[in-house]
Amino acid sequence: MRENPYYGRMKFVQVLTQAALKVRGSMLSDLGFLKPLKTESEGGVIPICPLKASHLPGIKRHLLGLSEHDRYLRFGYTANDEQVLRYASGLKFDRDEIYGIFTRKLHIVAMAHLAIMKAPGRKSSAEFGVSVQAYARGRGYGARLFTRAVMHARNEKIYEIYIHALSENARMIRIARKNGATVVRDGSETEAFLSLPKRDLDSRVTELVVDQFAKTNYSIKEDAKRFWDFLSKVEEIRQGVRAGRHQSAE
Repeated sequence: MRENPYYGRMKFVQVLTQAALKVRGSMLSDLGFLKPLKTESEGGVIPICPLKASHLPGIKRHLLGLSEHDRYLRFGYTANDEQVLRYASGLKFDRDEIYGIFTRKLHIVAMAHLAIMKAPGRKSSAEFGVSVQAYARGRGYGARLFTRAVMHARNEKIYEIYIHALSENARMIRIARKNGATVVRDGSETEAFLSLPKRDLDSRVTELVVDQFAKTNYSIKEDAKRFWDFLSKVEEIRQGVRAGRHQSAE
């Protein structure tokens, strides 16, 4: 089995990011911020990438890969492929924030959509939705994505996050409750409202650091994927040459 030549770089970037976040905490403490915002970096840094329109094919693959029950929990109804694709195609990348967690092969394993609602004369709010592939559950990805969305919402002067979920979606409701949201159940549906504090130096610096870490991590994974794709093509050519020689010998 070949050793991944990019593993060392990814590990170095992770260690560097953790160090930067510790320095950030020390600086904020010196400035009088004694209770900095808890972030996804605590307990290990998970790279969460802001997604762009260029990621749309990967977003569609992720959503189409959800089981029938997972689609039911995510959308509130059992969405078929056409409805899933229509939702993905309607994402407003210029207005909303969409986040993804990638595997080493650059497949989206978890995704969050923060739909931002702004109207003149009214406080801005946002609706949060998340989906995680079945094999990746239990890793805390949904909670990390929610924390990331809250951080961005604060920095964008959004003062409330809203979650609409089916009452049987225990994971989503647990995330909301754990973060201090007011949860209201109405039969088969549940709504959660989380009021957000104003942005501060901590939230802005932290978002800067984790954002840069995610972008660097994604870039390294891209390089690694190109490397392995190149090796695969070389191996295919070698196999073809061997097969040709074998046929000629016969």
